Amino acid sequence: MSSRRATGSDVARVAGVSKSAVSRAFTGGIVSDEARKRIMDAARILRYRPNASARSLITSRSRLLGLAITSLDNQFYPALVEQLHESAAAAGYRIVLFITHGEADLDPVLDELLRYQLDGVILASSSLATRVARECIEAGVPVVMLNNIDPEGKIAGVCADNAHGARAVAEYLLAQGRRRLGLITGLGESSAGVERAQSFMQAVAEHPQARLLTACGHFTAQGAYDAARSLLERDEPAQSLFCVTDFMALSALQAVRDLGLAPGRDVAVFGFDDAPIAAWGAFELATYASPLAAMVQATLALLQDQIEGGERCTGTLRLKGQLMVRASGSKT
Repeated sequence: MSSRRATGSDVARVAGVSKSAVSRAFTGGIVSDEARKRIMDAARILRYRPNASARSLITSRSRLLGLAITSLDNQFYPALVEQLHESAAAAGYRIVLFITHGEADLDPVLDELLRYQLDGVILASSSLATRVARECIEAGVPVVMLNNIDPEGKIAGVCADNAHGARAVAEYLLAQGRRRLGLITGLGESSAGVERAQSFMQAVAEHPQARLLTACGHFTAQGAYDAARSLLERDEPAQSLFCVTDFMALSALQAVRDLGLAPGRDVAVFGFDDAPIAAWGAFELATYASPLAAMVQATLALLQDQIEGGERCTGTLRLKGQLMVRASGSKT
């Protein structure tokens, strides 16, 4: 028995259509419903799978989307990658993952991204995101920033409503009667982290009796742990800790426990994102939930508009999430 792989010509013969009709059926072109059904039935019988490389030569599209993130240490990002993978696959695309490791040099990141024939790029990396996005656009590659934004609004972006979320956390803590509010920031390269920190500071400043205590956690586990200790070991320690990511908040939570304090009752601990691990019984981390599913759908829609419509999108779409009050943030 021959093991020859079925071709588009074989499908065309069995379906009784032209080879070009088969090509159009598998590349989103125009073909009648009746012909499409015959083509798909023939393809199923012959176990035909269109060759992605050959198809990209016909359509000038690879159906590949690049996703650049700093690392997978932050538990929010594995969930984001999974959602992007599933949603992109449903739209006929595959995700190529690039981990930047926070590199300070632009060239290696760009070389990796532009080495592939990518239809579009999603930048979820806090490191150099705006600069890399501009270089991609100059190279003719559609790009959307996810969970980070271009401060000038010239590059399309999707993020949680960082200002709304951070203010919601601050107002909740103030309503509990906490007056010494600790803030653990990330790094200046992260527009999302900066927006969250600024909004929290502004909300606290509007309450004359409240006092803001700040420390930088550098977006690392050890950095956040040390920052939390520094805010809790003062003569007048922080009564709450708001970390601009759940990743840092989990380390802050450990610092609270190591000092013999009860999370929630003695020190409220809040994060931002609602990474899946936040709800685990071992942590019960209070946080502001980013609307991940909506963010992913909006990102892909913006990218597809650019890929298929040929017009570059600009501006940032900010999507509201919700406050998730768990044990680490509640006195009861």
